[in-house]
Amino acid sequence: MLHVSLRHALSGFSLDVDFTAPAGVTALFGRSGSGKTTVVNAVAGLLKPHEGRVAINGGDLVDTARRIWVPPHKRRVGYVFQEGRLFPHLTVRQNLTYGRWFSGAARDAAEFDRVVSLLGIGGLLGRHPGALSGGEKQRVAIGRALLSRPRLLLMDEPLAALDEARKSEILPYLERIRDEEDVPILYVSHSIAEVARLATTVVVLEGGQVVRAGPAAEILSDPEAVPAFGVRQAGSVLTGRVVRHHPDDLTEVAVSAGSLFLPGWLAEPDTVIRIRIEAQDVMLARSRPQDISALNILPATVSALRRGQGPGVVVQLQAGEDRILARITRRSADALGLEPGTLCFAITKTVSVAPVDIGTPG
Repeated sequence: MLHVSLRHALSGFSLDVDFTAPAGVTALFGRSGSGKTTVVNAVAGLLKPHEGRVAINGGDLVDTARRIWVPPHKRRVGYVFQEGRLFPHLTVRQNLTYGRWFSGAARDAAEFDRVVSLLGIGGLLGRHPGALSGGEKQRVAIGRALLSRPRLLLMDEPLAALDEARKSEILPYLERIRDEEDVPILYVSHSIAEVARLATTVVVLEGGQVVRAGPAAEILSDPEAVPAFGVRQAGSVLTGRVVRHHPDDLTEVAVSAGSLFLPGWLAEPDTVIRIRIEAQDVMLARSRPQDISALNILPATVSALRRGQGPGVVVQLQAGEDRILARITRRSADALGLEPGTLCFAITKTVSVAPVDIGTPG
């Protein structure tokens, strides 16, 4: 459990945040200049806040009221930056063991092997950073942070410098860390797809203040949070269970309101997965459509509508136990007579769900 309460004034900017991050991945999301990196640097000890408290599992790292200030090197906080920041003159093995040396812990071959296996970097140990891809460098940087035996991992946009292929490569490793390591993660990102796939908790910052905070599925499907995310990135997260694989290369997934068909072989039957569906890919109908190419049709009830200044409307739907967002035109919303309580059907194309939008729930 991480508790952060900070007040800090910079030139033209004031930070005033207060939030609690439970176990798992807590994603800090917001536009550039909203205060995300300032928060992370204060937690790491790279910035002294004017007022506030930072505590991990009840142990204070900072408490200005009690004049507590733990130096950065004594905080046992692992920090992973946008770039790997590996030592170029050291091999991968030496970079990794530097993390253990920095922790002051005794050599533990089993722990080293476990982290290497977790991140799939056993074949890289003899190489130097110059011979690694961007994704490989980031995995080594994460391994070095883990081997320092941190009480908390800070990740400041660790995938921002990677192309889409490298991001897809490293996301499963981040899921494994979230699920298998007993260490909370504070994760900064501009990517809703990353947040939707990894986060258990989302904290939305705007102008140096927390405007939304809570479970990822709840915050991401909140129409009032759409301005912070941007309408083109708005979407929702559903949890489902793989039922079967069909001969035409489709995977059937059971969700609380019915079945979804997704492309490709996703996971073994009975595996629980997390699925992100973009609001702009959801169509609505008042009656169940017939003779339509879209395979995914879920019964739902309108729970809220958010009308912006333009021609668009964001509709929040309750589909079984899940919440779904749909982005449609004002004209369509009026023609369908949508209002809270309206029964309808949410429709998505199978091919509109990208592989990067499918992961494990955490």
